[in-house]
Formats: sequence, C-alpha cells, structure tokens
Amino acid sequence: MANHLVIMAGGVGSRFWPLSNDTRPKQFLDVLGCGKTLIQLTVERFKGLIPLENVWVVTSEAFRDLIAEQLPDIPSQNLLFEPCRRNTAPCICYASWKIKKRDPRANIVVAPSDHIIADVGKFQEAVTDALDFAIETDAIVTLGMRPTYPETGYGYIKADFSYSSSRKKNIFRVDGFKEKPDHDTAEEYLREGHFLWNSGLFVWSVSTIINAFRVYEPAISRIFEGLLPYYDTPEEQERLDQAFPECPTISVDYAILEKAEEIFVYPADFGWSDLGTWSSLRANVPQDKYGNATIGSGIDLYESHGNIIHATSLKKVVVQGLDGYVVAEHDGTLLICKLTEEQRIKLFH
Repeated sequence: MANHLVIMAGGVGSRFWPLSNDTRPKQFLDVLGCGKTLIQLTVERFKGLIPLENVWVVTSEAFRDLIAEQLPDIPSQNLLFEPCRRNTAPCICYASWKIKKRDPRANIVVAPSDHIIADVGKFQEAVTDALDFAIETDAIVTLGMRPTYPETGYGYIKADFSYSSSRKKNIFRVDGFKEKPDHDTAEEYLREGHFLWNSGLFVWSVSTIINAFRVYEPAISRIFEGLLPYYDTPEEQERLDQAFPECPTISVDYAILEKAEEIFVYPADFGWSDLGTWSSLRANVPQDKYGNATIGSGIDLYESHGNIIHATSLKKVVVQGLDGYVVAEHDGTLLICKLTEEQRIKLFH
C-alpha cells in the first residue's frame, strides 16, 4: 500500500511583514535564513518516507508560479489549485478523492506547509508509527505536541492517557478538541497534563477519510465525488473552478475530527512550531547569551537583549540599546517594532 503526502499551502497573510505579504506568504519564504523556504523544508523532511511522485500540494491559483519555482520536482499533475479559499475541509476532501482515484488503498499524511520541525528523525519515527496504526485500525490519527508553556495561539487536544491502543502503547484515544484558550485556561491545561497542542498533522487511510466525509459532510463529499470523471483530464480545472465555491468554509477539525468516533493522538516531542509570530521565530532559532536571535550575516549587537534581527540582504547591520524588538528588512523596507506590540504590525502597512 502506497503512502501519500498532502501539503496544504493555500494560506495567505503578512505575519512576517515586511518579508511576507498576500502574494508571497510565509510558506514561500526562507524565514530561517537556511537557504530553503518553509514549504521546501516540509517536502524535505518526508524524504525516505514518501516518494516525490506521491507528494501532493493544494494551494491557490495565485501561487502557481511560486510552486513551480520552489518545487520543480513535484509532478505537475499533483499540484492542485483552489479557485477560492474554503479552509481545510474542502482542501483535504479534494485531494483525498484525487488520490483515491489513483490508488484506492492509499494512506495519507496531511501536513501544513509553513511549520518547522527541529528533530526530523523523531518526526519521521512519529509519522511512521502513526501510519502503521492507521493502516491496521482504519482510525484517524493526529499528532499532538507536548506543550512546554501556556500558549494561547494554538488549539489543544485532550488525550485520554488512561486508554492506550493495544497495538501501539504510545497512541491514545482523543477525548476532545479545544479552541485557542485564554492565558488562564492554557495554564490550567498545562497543570492538568492531559492536553497537547494541535499540530494540524493528520494520518489516515484514503478510505477512512473518504468515508468520514460521506458520513459527516456529505454535501462536500458529493461535490468532489461528482468530479471523478474529470480528474486528470483537460476539463478538471474548469469543472473545479465551477464547483469549489459551493463548498462551505469549514476546517477539517469542525467538519470531521470533532464528530468522528475513532480518533487517536500520538503525543510527540520533536521540536515543533507553526511560526505564527516573530516571537515564535526568535524562540526557534539559536540565540546569543543575551537572548538575541539573528538571521543574516554581518549583524552586530551591543547592549541589546531579547531581540530578533532578520536582515539577509544587507552587508552590515549594527544595533545598540534595543531590548525585546524585532528588526526586519526586506526589499527596501525596514521594520523596527517591540515584540510585545507585534500584533499591531498589520496596521503598519
């Protein structure tokens, strides 16, 4: 049975402005300064687990050229272009029906395109275990991250640690999914010890997820099942463009996960972040003894603490006397902002 990877890459936004914007969101940026974009790193970490011919990317038509530029080795027939945004449930249903037509016994890993993983070895071990379990049980498996602090920007998974699978002792039944909490609730989740960060990484067989859509979201399922005669034909994109807007805007969490019964979680610890803010980027790159993180060469800091400096196109950057700031330069635009005020960045441009 073949393993397939579905990468969700349709997100837009400018959380990393001035680097990112709606025409070049963070998944297409080298925010780590490593020479590879986040979506390139996503594909790379599955090397050895899933062959390139089984890698699928669902994205916006607006990003067609970026995908072709950054992922030239992905088969063109595996690039799926949404005509409009409808959240993750329609995106996953579309890809699942496409895969089912090609390989009715396929297994699927669904991954966001813009997250980072520190320990790729542990990550591959977790994905392999989750795939084995999903194949044996026809269950839905999600990867939950062990929380290290009371994060309010993530959704949470409540795990029943008293019930582990007889097949995999490190996989547990899910008690429920929780929305992004306030700070006090997040602290309570940490104290209770039953809660994990929802990573947005899912594993299932194609038959399991198709059946789940048929049961819990039949209207969405009918749309993409109805397109079966047109998949892999010259008419596919035109037919998709007509049908896709009929889908409701709904996440796979609401559409499927919160309704299905056989849901399990693999508690993992491989250094994960969804890189939603400049602060989270600072926390996931090396820092000097004063808590400063720098991305780019020729950056010198003096009497400064707890900053992140991102300047990869400048020959020399000198910062003195800043505490807790983001300094970011891109294409002639310079941002200097307190990290505590970064939620206001969207107001500056």
